[in-house]
Amino acid sequence: MVKLSAELIEQAAQYTNPVRDRELDLRGYKIPVLENLGATLDQFDTVDFSDNEIRKLDGFPLLKRLKTLLMNNNRICRIGENLEQSLPALRELILTNNKIQELGDLEPLASVKTLTLLSLLRNPVTNKKHYRLYVVHKIPQLRVLDFQKVKLKVGGARPAAVLSARPGPGGKRSRLGPWRSVQAGCARVPARGDRSRREALTAVTVTTSACGRRSARRRRKCSKANAALSWRRISPSRAKRSRPEWRRSWRRRGRARPTPKLKPSRTPSPRRRHWLRWSA
Repeated sequence: MVKLSAELIEQAAQYTNPVRDRELDLRGYKIPVLENLGATLDQFDTVDFSDNEIRKLDGFPLLKRLKTLLMNNNRICRIGENLEQSLPALRELILTNNKIQELGDLEPLASVKTLTLLSLLRNPVTNKKHYRLYVVHKIPQLRVLDFQKVKLKVGGARPAAVLSARPGPGGKRSRLGPWRSVQAGCARVPARGDRSRREALTAVTVTTSACGRRSARRRRKCSKANAALSWRRISPSRAKRSRPEWRRSWRRRGRARPTPKLKPSRTPSPRRRHWLRWSA
């Protein structure tokens, strides 16, 4: 095992990663404890602690710039308190393949209001009942959990961690649809009895679907035009007046094919005579 010292931090690899963030690579040093991170001088957006022997996620000084923390393949079983004070800009936390056992061990992450991406894959806690609903309830601003988007659930079974939509006036059931429920921590679906909100939602849905149909028709039209033009190299501006389409339209209507007219003052070149023979 190697102690995380200021000398080790200075000697570690530092580079700009593919998303153009400054990253400090402390991967694979078998570090047991997080310490002396003030030596980074808050110059990095991402710190990679993968493949070490860390058991507790704490020991951070105030790092206002740090946004991404990679802690996969460690032995983390506890998460320290007051992470939101030491890491006020933390957005992404990767805890894949660690030793977190209980749902209560994730409680300190509820205070990190900037956290939007969290990975707990290959932790024993993921086998707990209603694990995903619990995490979303505790961290409502979360957008991606275990590399899957947090989506709004409508209808279906309602476990204990799911909030039901409130009923309308008098508690009567609405004729407009069944009960609706959403995941804990997410925005509520317009409930029954709330006609103005539901009508607005319906109007938005209808408008969106109409726009989708128009765009689908436009795509089909463009694909047909491209298919018609693919066998002959002509510009799209001449697509509607191309001679093969003109000839086929006359042939379909059963009329006589018109002969191309030349200007009297112009003598066609051999290339144009060949084109006229081919087009006729």
